[in-house]
Amino acid sequence: MPGAGTPGKPGAGVLRKVGDAPARKAGDAPAVWSRDFGLFFAARAVARLGDTMLPVALAAGLLQHGYGAGAVGLAMAATAAAFAGLVVFGGVIADRFSTRRLMIGADLVRLGTQALAAALFFADHVVLWEICAIGFANGVAGAVFQPGVASTVPRLATDIQGANGAIRIAESAAQLAGPALAGLLVGFASPGGVFAAHAATYAISALCLLLIRLPPLPPGARTPRRGSRAFRADLVEGWREFRARTWLWAVIAVWCLYMIAVWGPSVPLVAAEVVQQHGPRAYGLINSALGAGTVVGGLIALRLRPRRMLRAGAIALFGFAAFPASVGAGLGVPAMAAGAAVAGAGLSFWGVMWATSVQTQVPADVLNRIHAYDVAGSLAMMPVGQALAGPAASVLGTDHVLLASGAVSLVVCGALLAVPAIRDLVRADAPRREPS
Repeated sequence: MPGAGTPGKPGAGVLRKVGDAPARKAGDAPAVWSRDFGLFFAARAVARLGDTMLPVALAAGLLQHGYGAGAVGLAMAATAAAFAGLVVFGGVIADRFSTRRLMIGADLVRLGTQALAAALFFADHVVLWEICAIGFANGVAGAVFQPGVASTVPRLATDIQGANGAIRIAESAAQLAGPALAGLLVGFASPGGVFAAHAATYAISALCLLLIRLPPLPPGARTPRRGSRAFRADLVEGWREFRARTWLWAVIAVWCLYMIAVWGPSVPLVAAEVVQQHGPRAYGLINSALGAGTVVGGLIALRLRPRRMLRAGAIALFGFAAFPASVGAGLGVPAMAAGAAVAGAGLSFWGVMWATSVQTQVPADVLNRIHAYDVAGSLAMMPVGQALAGPAASVLGTDHVLLASGAVSLVVCGALLAVPAIRDLVRADAPRREPS
């Protein structure tokens, strides 16, 4: 996630990368909006648009070719497993090379893989292992891309929470439109059309990133060490910094349960259940409601600046239980859409609070690596949850698994609030209170 050097001094101590623009003078960076931030904003929004179309394409396409919910889960798990397994190494790489170039290269790789997937679906040559292999390649590219995002926002804006809120709203608006657009493409064209559109979003993202002039961090930052031993030393240093922050590793530890029992099974099972019972257009509508909720959550995060950000985020996250629970309870499409909207608002607000906490509490010269450990830990258990979704649904029933996911979501929020280091963490830019 994007980060800053020291509280109140965004960017301090981050490496200068090859190909970066001349450094801005202190105080020159705009609070949020500039030409370069606008390009980054557009890149994230367009990429998110494509990503939210993918579950509809996978669910509808694989179901049309005779596969079930388990196959949908495996296809999603292939991407998640590659991403979670390699993103830590991507964090070290991001500290050694131009992050912008790495992100552009990753987008171009995914442009090619999704174009290949589109060709397979257009040709009606859909084999599960081939789709999983494409997903795995996408996960590798994502592992190279994601760590660079961590240090980009603070280099383009000084109001980090405001920038995060704006990006969250853009991504949420994309989620609002993406599933509905995917449902239309599946209904009037084919799943191959969705994959082709997804490939195009990576092309647009790469172009936007190419046009950005990313300013480096101030001179005097640590020079990256070279060689395999230095690579290992950087990994160890990132792990040491990660372990030193109880609030950070405690959230990740709790999040492992969330990924196994809540998010991992919810994504493929909700997709398969709604598509089978109500059709792809209904699933697009429900996912759009989730996107609408995340827009609301992002707007609230723009305005509300709690002193204890993680406490406020955890309280908001209680709302996510409404999403899997409403589908598991077999409610109608309007009720499921309402549950998705509540879930989206809570998840979005938590996301801004968490991202801003990491960005402002972690030194910038280790931020890419810590962000990589953060992402790897957060997502490590997601492919497990996705892979187990099909077998669990076969044994217990899809509705029971989704109801259990809703209940575990409430447990996760309670666990976050039970850890003092999480609930009592004071935001880095909060004014100090003088003792009375």
